[in-house]
Amino acid sequence: MSTLDAPAPAGSAPTTQARLRASLERLVAERGPGDLLPAERVLAGELGVARMTLRRALDALVADGLLVRRAGSGTFVAGTKVNQRLAATSFSADMRARGLRPDSRTVHARTAPAGAMLAAVLDVPPETPVLHVRRLRLADDVPMALEDLHVPATVAPGLRAEDLDGASYYDLLAARHGTPVVSGTQTVEPALAADDEAALLDVTAGDPVFRFERTTRVADGRVAEFVRSTYRGDRYRIVVDIFPPAPADGSSV
Repeated sequence: MSTLDAPAPAGSAPTTQARLRASLERLVAERGPGDLLPAERVLAGELGVARMTLRRALDALVADGLLVRRAGSGTFVAGTKVNQRLAATSFSADMRARGLRPDSRTVHARTAPAGAMLAAVLDVPPETPVLHVRRLRLADDVPMALEDLHVPATVAPGLRAEDLDGASYYDLLAARHGTPVVSGTQTVEPALAADDEAALLDVTAGDPVFRFERTTRVADGRVAEFVRSTYRGDRYRIVVDIFPPAPADGSSV
């Protein structure tokens, strides 16, 4: 029986799992985000515990977001998660607020008539030209999100895909056209990364991701954009500010 597996005397602390967790946390702290941990068999031998004991401790660290498991590849140190507040802020502004350097890379772009479905979302006639840009969004050169941006020409005439390289659409909209975004609606749902998304985001196909869909409007009520984004689940945490509803009679609670 190993030292960590041995029963602790009555009233003693910490427990086997607590000591093992502390050892694993030190191991994680010595490594960088994305580093591969030794195989469970090897790690169990190094720490002197049974594999099942080690597996329980690793499961806890995965649940807490310190480690990430990738089927067929192993267990990796998780990257630091970025808190994503549900607010009408641009990706660039969000990253700068966290001390990260935002950037983007255009994957493909084209301008075409909106068509029936997109016209309904953008609230424009179907024949309206719409710029569609797929961008890989990065923070400190690390892929964070894959974004499909749809912009009607009626809101940002003359906008080109190259204008968006390394730039914020919201900043361009306000500076060039004098029409800052004033409101928006956004939905979020969990999903699994598709093969093409995984390749661009530097994750494994089937890894958890967040899918965002957002429409925003400028002051005169026109829709400024429709965006569908895929964010890495291992690098993002969704934060929502909540407030109690005001009493119907206006009295305090």
